[in-house]
Amino acid sequence: MKTASVVVAVVLALALQTTLTRTLVAGTAAVDLVLVAVVYIALTTGPGAGMLAGSLAGLVQDALSSGVLGIGGLAKCIVGFVAGGIGQQFIVTAALPRLVMFLGATIVHATIFMGLYVLLGVRTFASPWQAVMGQAIGNSIVGMVAFTVVEALPGMIERRRLSRRTKH
Repeated sequence: MKTASVVVAVVLALALQTTLTRTLVAGTAAVDLVLVAVVYIALTTGPGAGMLAGSLAGLVQDALSSGVLGIGGLAKCIVGFVAGGIGQQFIVTAALPRLVMFLGATIVHATIFMGLYVLLGVRTFASPWQAVMGQAIGNSIVGMVAFTVVEALPGMIERRRLSRRTKH
């Protein structure tokens, strides 16, 4: 069941990312929904699942883009593993630690991703840190909303089911 939910989360994030990026932002992503999904999976299931989700999501995202196949997969794999490890070692259930995790994960991902491109001599980036910080803030907001919705959903469904029973 856990594997199926991880695959569904990754596929949903990839579908939303590709759809929303084309329609809303004209090709540039202010929010990386796939990275948000990887960090969420890592924090809720641990480093192994975070690493596998990051690898899968990153490779698929690389295949759908025009970049070097594997760089995004490696970056998301490392971020998923580290986020899952931190999530297991420390209490990351409050809002502030989660916010810090999403901010940090985005910065680490961007550093690995851009660093590998520069090291391979494929591409250069002219002072990207303002865009990275904007993406980190966007990812943090989306991640916090995702955690809130997913945690509140079972209670809302249960309350709705109980209210239907009392009405009949």
